[in-house]
Amino acid sequence: MNVDKAKKRIAKQVRKGFHGYPLISLEYFGKTPDSATKVVVSFISEENSEPQIQSFASNNDAREDETIQSTLVKIIERADAKTVVEVEGVSTPD
Repeated sequence: MNVDKAKKRIAKQVRKGFHGYPLISLEYFGKTPDSATKVVVSFISEENSEPQIQSFASNNDAREDETIQSTLVKIIERADAKTVVEVEGVSTPD
């Protein structure tokens, strides 16, 4: 899947807002706010349950990595996520 198409599909899910569980949360991490080298995906099946966490790393910006973005779309679809949350920006070490 084209990286732009994948990013648009993820953004569309994020814009829908909270619609219950299962919930998927996406957070990007990097050394600087300009480049995300890692994305952490948290899956919460129901309220008050422990999240299942999976991460993906990239040598380049993970937000522009076609394989990672396509995988995120597949995870969202396969989990039948009712809510998708994306932490804005890139989290950096303090």
